[in-house]
Amino acid sequence: MTAFYHVCFVVPDIEQAMRDLRRSAGVEWSEPASDRLGEWDYRIAFTTGGPPFIELIEGPSDSPWDASQGARFDHIGFWTSDVRQGSRRLEDEGMPLDFSGCPYGRPFAYHRMDSIGARIELVDVGRQAAFLGKWHPRGRPMPAIDETPGT
Repeated sequence: MTAFYHVCFVVPDIEQAMRDLRRSAGVEWSEPASDRLGEWDYRIAFTTGGPPFIELIEGPSDSPWDASQGARFDHIGFWTSDVRQGSRRLEDEGMPLDFSGCPYGRPFAYHRMDSIGARIELVDVGRQAAFLGKWHPRGRPMPAIDETPGT
C-alpha cells in the first residue's frame, strides 16, 4: 500500500463540479467546508467512501487554488512522516517548492512535478487523525512516506 490518498481539482464552481462528477461517475460527496489560509478564503470537499479520495477546492484568484483560467487537475496528495524533510527530499530530486502551508500553521507543501504537469502535495501524517475525523470518520489509518534519512 502506498501513501497516496487523493487527487485534487481546483474549480471555479464547487457545486457544479460535485454535480457533474456525481452524475457522470456516481461519486458521493461530503458537504463543502469553508476555510481560510492566510489571506485566502476557500471551499473544499472530498468524496465519501474512503481512499483514494477526490478533492475539489474552490479558491480565489491569485491563491494557491486559483481557477480563474478554468478548472484543472491540480495535485496528487500523499501522507508523509515529516513534511519538512519530505519537502527537502523533493527539492533535492528537482521538484521545486510551489507553496507551503507550514508558515500558516498547516503542515502541507505543494511541489511542482513538471513531468506530469501538476503538483505533488505532501501532508504531514500528524494531520491524519483530524482529516479522518472530518472527512472519513470510520476510516482506518493510512500509510505515510517514511522520511527517515537513509530509507
